[in-house]
Amino acid sequence: MRFAREVQFQVKPGKEQEFNTLFENEVVPVLRKQNGFQSELTLVDTRGSHAISLWDDRKSADAYQTSAYPGVLAKLTNVIDGTPTVKTYETASMYARA
Repeated sequence: MRFAREVQFQVKPGKEQEFNTLFENEVVPVLRKQNGFQSELTLVDTRGSHAISLWDDRKSADAYQTSAYPGVLAKLTNVIDGTPTVKTYETASMYARA
């Protein structure tokens, strides 16, 4: 069963474009190198932002959490406020346009 990680965070005011560029250029390449990584959806809003990643299984997501995530978080410290909240889920369903 697929597994999802949801990271909730707040982008600093006026840093949205810088966040987007940093995420695309620095974070996505790290994610793509992780075993079990499938895809990423990032939603940015002034009221709060979410990054949702899909993984083959919990083991892969947990390995990312302990090995690569601390480095990813360090790359984002200048564009986000506070400490992000991480929630994990087993995916019940996922649909794509046929």
